[in-house]
Amino acid sequence: MAAEWRYRGRIVTAAEIVFIRELIAAHPGDSRRKLSSILCAAWDGKQANGAPRDMVCRGLLLMLDRAGEIELPPVRFTPHNPLVRRPRPQPVPLDEIPMTGPLREMGPLQFQQARRTAEEPLFNSLMEHHHYLGYEQPVGAHLKYLVWARYEGQDRPAACLAWSSAPRHLASRDDFIGWSGEARRRNIGFLAYNTRFLILPWIRVPHLASHILGCMARQLSEDWERVYGHPIYFLETFLDPARFRGTCYRAANWVVLGRTTGRGKDDHTHRPNRTIKEVLGLALTRRFRELLQQV
Repeated sequence: MAAEWRYRGRIVTAAEIVFIRELIAAHPGDSRRKLSSILCAAWDGKQANGAPRDMVCRGLLLMLDRAGEIELPPVRFTPHNPLVRRPRPQPVPLDEIPMTGPLREMGPLQFQQARRTAEEPLFNSLMEHHHYLGYEQPVGAHLKYLVWARYEGQDRPAACLAWSSAPRHLASRDDFIGWSGEARRRNIGFLAYNTRFLILPWIRVPHLASHILGCMARQLSEDWERVYGHPIYFLETFLDPARFRGTCYRAANWVVLGRTTGRGKDDHTHRPNRTIKEVLGLALTRRFRELLQQV
């Protein structure tokens, strides 16, 4: 038996594997789901917002079972997974009359966090039908924003932004922060990745995009802490230089950190297999290096 196993940054020792075996033996009639819940409670496995890390415990048990270190009970049933064939978001009728003019005439913008609200279908639909990459369901921690503008007496959607957990490995960003591997594993959750940014095609207002990014930089950390129990210290995004110059990001004080390798996280060939992107970042606090380098 291996002296220890590692799963998602946690080292599982031989003694802990013995504990898991004894836990399984003490609950012979329980399902895999129930066993993972018991283990999660025994190890006090909680996210920063207090929710149990049940799926992490379940993945750990499955890894150890496949490795022959423990023996889980047989799978009792495979539940229907509606995410396997998720229907694409349907179009939502909107007023597409062009919105033009200077930024000051739009009035104060309203930033609505749309995830798990009645407006989430509108966000999904706008991304699906107006963003060149379409809609993609985020995995893990994420927030979705609708940006509303008041124009000629009416509140109308003007933009959408999506933020999610940051990639675990990104060489140019890691070099910029200067953190160790252990610090990255501990603190990666304090980064947020801008996965989508859409200005609706009938909105033609100079400087709107950079203004939105500036407002988001002041709001996102507080919203993230409200939902997930911890703040955000650093933002990042990818930019396809063949399509965009990134002017709005640069105007909002984002800096170019470098470029991706074009290989993706599951590459085993060490050869580029996708478009090479620019990596841009924005620190939300002057102490970001000090905070992110802590172990």
